[in-house]
Amino acid sequence: MADQPKVTEKEARAVAEEARESGWRKPSFAKELYLGRFRLDLVHPHPRAEPAAAAKAEQFLTRLREYAETLDGTVIERESRIPDEYVKGLAELGCFGIKIPEEYGGLGLSQVAYNRALALLGSVHPTLGVLLSAHQSIGVPEPLKLAGTPEQKAKFLPRCAKGAVTAFLLTEPDVGSDPARLATTATPTEDGGYLLDGVKLWTTNGVVAELVVVMARVPRSEGHPGGITAFIVEMDSPGITVERRNAFMGLRGIENGVTRFHQVRVPADAVVGGEGKGLKIALATLNTGRLSIPSMCAGAGKWCLKIAREWSAARVQWGKPIAGHAAVANKISFIAATTYALESVQELSGHMSDEGRNDIRIEAALAKLYASEMSCKIADELMQIRGGRGYETAQSLAARGERAAGVEQLVRDLRINRIFEGSTEIMHLLIAREAVDAHLAAAGALADLEADLPAKAKAAAKASGFYAKWLPQLVTGRGQVPTSFAEFGQLAPHLRYIERTARKLARSTFYGMARWQAGLEKRQGFLGRIVDIGAELFAMSAACVRAEMQREDDVREGEAAYELADVFCRQARVRIEVLFEGLWRNTDDADRRLTDRVLDGAYTWLEEGVLDPSEGTGPWIADWRAGASTEDNVARRYATG
Repeated sequence: MADQPKVTEKEARAVAEEARESGWRKPSFAKELYLGRFRLDLVHPHPRAEPAAAAKAEQFLTRLREYAETLDGTVIERESRIPDEYVKGLAELGCFGIKIPEEYGGLGLSQVAYNRALALLGSVHPTLGVLLSAHQSIGVPEPLKLAGTPEQKAKFLPRCAKGAVTAFLLTEPDVGSDPARLATTATPTEDGGYLLDGVKLWTTNGVVAELVVVMARVPRSEGHPGGITAFIVEMDSPGITVERRNAFMGLRGIENGVTRFHQVRVPADAVVGGEGKGLKIALATLNTGRLSIPSMCAGAGKWCLKIAREWSAARVQWGKPIAGHAAVANKISFIAATTYALESVQELSGHMSDEGRNDIRIEAALAKLYASEMSCKIADELMQIRGGRGYETAQSLAARGERAAGVEQLVRDLRINRIFEGSTEIMHLLIAREAVDAHLAAAGALADLEADLPAKAKAAAKASGFYAKWLPQLVTGRGQVPTSFAEFGQLAPHLRYIERTARKLARSTFYGMARWQAGLEKRQGFLGRIVDIGAELFAMSAACVRAEMQREDDVREGEAAYELADVFCRQARVRIEVLFEGLWRNTDDADRRLTDRVLDGAYTWLEEGVLDPSEGTGPWIADWRAGASTEDNVARRYATG
């Protein structure tokens, strides 16, 4: 295995903590929610696009839809590649520069328009959405917009807008969400440049990219503060080898590979934002970059709803359409209500991003977490409704003369979203860290495992002052006043519930802090449930404010939206109550003890009686070391000229 930095748990946490944005210069609806304050004024009235911007976006989306209707997703699925002519068409429409400012050759459209474009293209084949998302959400354009110099923007953004595919390279064979162990190095040279050495894994778009953002560690030395740094690298540079194109369960057309850098020379002006700023740039990029996944998940929900509606009306069982049976009707209701909520979360988060009034780091993370989990449940329910036809491939269905509805493909394609751009487990920890930020600041040494007793005593005095002011605010609120939020009509009880529950959630967080103090960070089951309750409350809020906006615009559509929002909120409230119950009554401690015993080998007898075909096929993590490549270069470029 490559020589990697020897990093303790404390050091790893310190790196992650240093990279996160610690201040809150703008208000945050979700942050306030976790603190027990329901700041409806931050999301209601629902933000809207300026009329001129909305018209411009609609014109683009109309052209895009017309083009998308000419594309055949089955070609991508069958050939495991996006045809070059598809990419050329997208480039000609400006899809690679949707959010790039017009002064750099882009379309200069909003986050909301971009989200809708991804949902539309993802319905043809999700790999089309991934191609554009990996390029524009986390590839070269977004980091440059955030931290690039005027010279870098002028040099690279016009190329990106025209269709030069880009990618973001952080993950390594043995480094995922723990960047403190990053092994790729960027060694300063006498001419002021750097030499890149290392291997990057799961490089989405990396096989076809012209430009990439590479995260590498610069050694600290005289004149070099060092640290993890972002570099823009030309993929035709000598010493770069794409050694493998990976294949996956879903996303059959994804150009995802393994990329080796060996003594790759990059100039000083390839650094984005300065040495040691790489992780901050990456996290800032993801604040909006994560919104691409909710967009495609909402699009998937829309397709599921359409298929469920049409199939359930056509399929007859026991003398009536299956939609007439309660077991199926419950599933259709879940799909419809949850799809409305997913689109509401996507739309609200996108508008908040465009508006720039709020800090949406928690909202974007919640949107990604919630959409990735709930869309998988939607697809699974659709597969159950479709029965054997849901498990059968679209190609097989078509071959015997039936409608080629690829439900099994959707299940496969959606599954990665619970892992992409931060797994569900990592998202729980990331959001929990932000959600309890005020508590950690107030508690100080109480939340430090290594603090001594005098420090803890001093911290306790400081914390008591914070909680003396904060806790009384959690006793009563508008949620206990029957006339509150009356302007929302039948949705008013749900808004009162959100307000009451936000206070209950904050109290529960305090109880956990008081009970476990520094040990709270180890209670990942508890923190995960806290985060999930907040996610449900955020989704309920988004659904309600969107329904009210729709009612203002069109009474008939608004009535339908109110019904969807009402049923969604009822379903969400059931899930929330289960989560609250699980905060204090769960098997977390027993699970931990049992897992320790499993890892100690106490139950290897339970594994007997089967064969493991994977045994002997290779190590769990492939050995790799810096050096010249011994593999063929499988990199290619889309022929779009």
